[in-house]
Amino acid sequence: MNSKIVVIIPAFNEENAVGKVVKAIPKHLVDEIIVVNNNSTDRTREAAEQEGAIVLDQPTKGYGNACLKGIEYVQSKEQKPDIIVFLDADYSDYPEQLPELVKPVVDDGVDLVIGSRALGQREGGSMTIPQVFGNWLATRLIRLFYGYKFTDLGPFRAIRWNRLVELDMSDKTFGWTVEMQVKAAKKKFNCTEVPMQYRNRIGKSKVSGTVYGTVMAGYKILYTIFKYL
Repeated sequence: MNSKIVVIIPAFNEENAVGKVVKAIPKHLVDEIIVVNNNSTDRTREAAEQEGAIVLDQPTKGYGNACLKGIEYVQSKEQKPDIIVFLDADYSDYPEQLPELVKPVVDDGVDLVIGSRALGQREGGSMTIPQVFGNWLATRLIRLFYGYKFTDLGPFRAIRWNRLVELDMSDKTFGWTVEMQVKAAKKKFNCTEVPMQYRNRIGKSKVSGTVYGTVMAGYKILYTIFKYL
């Protein structure tokens, strides 16, 4: 696999998990692992650095803000990657599955690959009922309004660098993943999904672990789907 791959990991207070995530990434396949420390108040930075990740600080909270910081860093580099992989810092995904995730991009010329938890095996309790329903509703609305079939808004995903730049991503919070999929559908990108295993995260979710987070994430996802119609 000769493609240059960079991994971006947004992280907010994940000192107990982010090191495990970085350690589990197949290092022989990736050129850089970037952890974006999103205003953490714990030892997230130290844990990521101990495993060899490049750590950027993004003091403004927001999942999208962290992802945009990682993209800004990659954009500043003279040599650009072929593929960007996004991965959460909570150890709920299996970083070992990265080769399966990027294979359609490398071998088949696909633009965007979503790691689907709906198609893969999920550990009991790893997704809340609102999460499962929210994914179901959002993906069906995307199919209805944009004509693209997705089964998940999974955060573990791979996209060609030049296609990511073309999307001109802008969401700063909960709408990041759905913005990428909706914009990719509007631009008629070649998209696919691969089944991903999923387990209970380390620690409590900052989104689905609170009523406020769940409601706001649901609102932002629906708002984003209709915003780009």
